[in-house]
Amino acid sequence: MSTRQDSPQLQEKGRLPANNNPAQQKQVPWYKKLDWLMVTMVILVPAFAGLSTIWVPFQKKTKIMAFFYNLMKGFSITGGYHRLWSHKSYSASKSLQIFLMLFGAGAGQGSIKLWCREHRAHHRYVDTDQDPYSVQKGLFYSHVGWIIFKDDPNKIGRVNVEDLKRDPIVTFQAYYYWQLFLLMAYIGPTLIAGLGWGDWLGGYIYGGLLGTALVQQSTFCINSLAHWMGDQPYGTFKSARNCFIVAILTLGEGYHNFHHEFPSDWRNGVRWYEFDPTKWSIWLWTQFGLVSDLRFFSMNEINKSMLQASQKQLDLQYKTIQWGVPIADLPVMLLEEYYEQAQTRHLILIERIVYDITEFYKIHPGGVGLIKSGIGKDATRMFNDMYKHSNVALNLLASMRIAVVDEDM
Repeated sequence: MSTRQDSPQLQEKGRLPANNNPAQQKQVPWYKKLDWLMVTMVILVPAFAGLSTIWVPFQKKTKIMAFFYNLMKGFSITGGYHRLWSHKSYSASKSLQIFLMLFGAGAGQGSIKLWCREHRAHHRYVDTDQDPYSVQKGLFYSHVGWIIFKDDPNKIGRVNVEDLKRDPIVTFQAYYYWQLFLLMAYIGPTLIAGLGWGDWLGGYIYGGLLGTALVQQSTFCINSLAHWMGDQPYGTFKSARNCFIVAILTLGEGYHNFHHEFPSDWRNGVRWYEFDPTKWSIWLWTQFGLVSDLRFFSMNEINKSMLQASQKQLDLQYKTIQWGVPIADLPVMLLEEYYEQAQTRHLILIERIVYDITEFYKIHPGGVGLIKSGIGKDATRMFNDMYKHSNVALNLLASMRIAVVDEDM
């Protein structure tokens, strides 16, 4: 997500020239690093709008308008900026592209070109210094710090955005971004409420200022909370996580672990029951012929990732369990030595493995007499033929092994 607007250098070259002057690289106080335009847009303006609610009534018609108007902004970011332009998850008609471009501008998150450049860098360099909003730099930084503090654009990893530069709708929006932003973010809802039912101020405060701020904060959560809370059912190599709560806050983008493993899939909540209204909206658009060429991964590939991630977690848990001395690490004992030591110790031999059952034979579920009958003998047949032992019995037995018999020595 981005609220920065393209500078001429970024538009032409993709980044600003590096500052290699050591004298200018001295530590600068944090407050001097603030980008006051961004501070105003994402902190001061929403704060003013919040205070305004004390004296500006929230009319019912304005509530309905503000909800749906800003919902369109949200879908224009999740379904447009993100899944359509950043990842090319589907093809959209020109009319839908124009709609998403206009309401996306109203979300106050910068142009499509800049937003996608930073998001593609996020995916390519996730969790590194070249990730523009890496959660490794802290939750606050990934949520809003990377926006309100000036940063060197050269730190952002390079990505290919040639497709966006050739897109006339994208280039049009980049050129007229500020005009479109003011029109769609503030003027639009003000005019609707004002001309519709005379609530000019309510439309401006609730539909414009507060609505835009809420859409921004929703998107910020994808960069921060979606990399911080939840589980990782599809892959553990990246910080992205799946979280139902974050999905509610972000119109379905909370299944972020899935998304980082399968970024070009048009879905985030791949299961039918997962909360992904952006997916539902894209599906609905297909029914009206506005969307085609949905890109997706087969369930076979998705299940592969789930099994691999589960196996990795199981392997980590496996290492925390005491399974007994590995057979390869057991000392070698001659068969004669086994018989000799079994005269004074409670030893039993099963499939060439020697077990010391001193602490166990008295509590054997089958009775003391049964297990004592195998002490000092080769009890392989008795153990295998008596009945099929459970995993618990096998695991407990493995914890008692002390040697392996080499009959060839």
